[in-house]
Amino acid sequence: MGRRSRVAEILVAVLLLALSAACGSRLPESDFEHDDRTPAPRDATPLRVGIITSATSPVGGSAFTGPRDGARAFFDRLNARGGVDGRRVEVRTCDDGGSGVGNNECVHKLVEEDEVVALVATTALDYAGASRVSRAGVPDIGGQPIGTAYDAYPHLYGIYGSLAPRDGTPGWDGTLYGGTEVYRYFKREHGARTAAVVSYNQSASAAYARLVERGLRAEGYKVVTEQVDFALPNFRAVAADLKERGADLVFDAIDGHGNARLCQAMDEAGAHVTAKVTNVQNWTSTVADDYKDAPRCRNALWATGASRNFEDTAHPAVREFREATKDLKTHSQWQLEGWAAARWFTDAATSCAATGITRACVDAHMNRSQGYTAGGLLLPVRFDRLPEPPRTSRTCLSVARWQDGEGWVGQGDMNRTCFTVPQLAYAP
Repeated sequence: MGRRSRVAEILVAVLLLALSAACGSRLPESDFEHDDRTPAPRDATPLRVGIITSATSPVGGSAFTGPRDGARAFFDRLNARGGVDGRRVEVRTCDDGGSGVGNNECVHKLVEEDEVVALVATTALDYAGASRVSRAGVPDIGGQPIGTAYDAYPHLYGIYGSLAPRDGTPGWDGTLYGGTEVYRYFKREHGARTAAVVSYNQSASAAYARLVERGLRAEGYKVVTEQVDFALPNFRAVAADLKERGADLVFDAIDGHGNARLCQAMDEAGAHVTAKVTNVQNWTSTVADDYKDAPRCRNALWATGASRNFEDTAHPAVREFREATKDLKTHSQWQLEGWAAARWFTDAATSCAATGITRACVDAHMNRSQGYTAGGLLLPVRFDRLPEPPRTSRTCLSVARWQDGEGWVGQGDMNRTCFTVPQLAYAP
């Protein structure tokens, strides 16, 4: 729950800024094999799944496409190996344009017209059609929790899980909770004591910055707040102040372009920090280009999340993902999570093969998906529907650091980098 809430808040803040500016174990290989000598399955019709993506949203053309691309790569590989019980997976995609109207149109097309058995790797800026998906009993598997839908509705299964009742209201009576595990990690593992939070003088940015400040103070940090003008940000002044005040860490509530400019200003001012902390959306292979003018700050970039580093090719599940996506120009953590979502659907559908792959059967499997890891790609996922929010939670972290020449380098075992931390309430 803490991981999910943190990622959602970061994404919502950054995306709103951009809008205003412009269970199971790994499937054995036999499950992928197809032998033409075996009798034809009872039902050889394709399994139809839907993927809703805000591919052409005002945020930018590539901001949301990672999960979709990862999921499609998985299904392409699956179909090449025989599909599910001999049935090919037919992927129907829909671009909702980043609007609520477009999202409802996609839901209508995929759920009601195309009659998909499930949605997979949904990545929507405005998931306005979530309640319709839930009422139709269509399992939505492994979606990115950009908004609150995955903590509000039954039949929706976000990639990071949820502990909320999911009774139609976000969280617990409209209140969500997030943990302080990221701040605890840098304090315990790297001795950080002073943290800066950089935001714009814009409501969404300022609101997220306040949440970060609360978490840092709860972990005993000295907090330095820096706010810049949204239209004409003076990052040089921020960088000079960070240097003077000796910040160990820098967190932010600003967009990607602003982050690159902030890093450049920090390099020019000689503001050297232990970590410039970013999130899963920015955990990509494009860092060298995005931060080309800030080599020192670039090599202080750290990312935290709830999935295994896409550069960790020593792990067999990551290696399989990278081999299947080797023709892509770039790689990202969101692609890997989209791949994991498609695998999750496949595990659910495979469990239903004997009795019939239906929406209801797949949904029942998802409800039993306690501790699911997609073969080690995800930290164990839970859907617990707790009647009351927990005051504390034991939460694990996947952590990586960017290093030129090596890319994102994992920092320890994500299944052992765990902390019991307080859960702080916030309004979505």
